[in-house]
Amino acid sequence: QVQLVESGGGLVQAGGSLRLSCAASGRTFRRYVITWFRQAPGKEREFVAGINWSGGGTYYVDSVKGRFTISRDNAKNTVYLQMSSLKPEDTAVYYCAAERPGSDYVDYWGQGTQVTVSS
Repeated sequence: QVQLVESGGGLVQAGGSLRLSCAASGRTFRRYVITWFRQAPGKEREFVAGINWSGGGTYYVDSVKGRFTISRDNAKNTVYLQMSSLKPEDTAVYYCAAERPGSDYVDYWGQGTQVTVSS
């Protein structure tokens, strides 16, 4: 069992920055790849970024490369998504998820946090 709780969403102007947090708990969460997804109204949920908890390897969708940074804080059991140079098209509900390494299967989802970027 893994529990994921997102926070840090809000309203920001285009070009601004926002940091999302994903607090993880449970016995086995360090075995997973922790990922961020987002879903805008009328669109399918899409992968944004991921990080291996133990190894620290990261990967990003092309649309956010150079603007978003995923990181982890071992002491706080928290994964962060630092979002900079935000664009209106980044507006979405952002979800933290735990994926099985080497697969695209999500075992656990957080509840989501709303990010709104105004023009």
